[in-house]
Amino acid sequence: MTTSHFRLARPSDVDRCYQIETAAYEGDEAATREKIATRIAQYPQGFLVMELDGTIAGFINGGCAHEVVMSDEAFKELVGHDPAAPNVVIMSVVIDPVHQGKGYASPMMRAFVERMSRMDKQAIHLMCKERHVGLYERLGYRYVRPSTSDHGGMSWHEMVMAL
Repeated sequence: MTTSHFRLARPSDVDRCYQIETAAYEGDEAATREKIATRIAQYPQGFLVMELDGTIAGFINGGCAHEVVMSDEAFKELVGHDPAAPNVVIMSVVIDPVHQGKGYASPMMRAFVERMSRMDKQAIHLMCKERHVGLYERLGYRYVRPSTSDHGGMSWHEMVMAL
């Protein structure tokens, strides 16, 4: 039985997280290694990794904002991020492709939500592709609208969870 463990990311996790990000996301959709390093360095409290038998197999990361503009590309580099802000904006939810479809995303998301709730955040915002809307609804997110973002040349849907 594979055991999962959740912890905050460390600078030494950058290469493995980048590996997973580029394997799991399509084309320009993936964050660069530099963006991942910035997210870990600037806001490790919002960068949760999931280990399976001691190896990182997935992660969620985000930043915080007072006013959420989901199409703000600069925010993906934490421009405008305020760790004290009440709104969490998720930038990546990623499971290594070899572990996808095995039910790991839901417990990872629940661990992230629990952590953000303990930090007294008020809401978690994310964008997802249409095929993931149902999953996030089952996890407690509410559909907001189609996004104006064309990140990676794809269409996105905005969702929010009140904490």
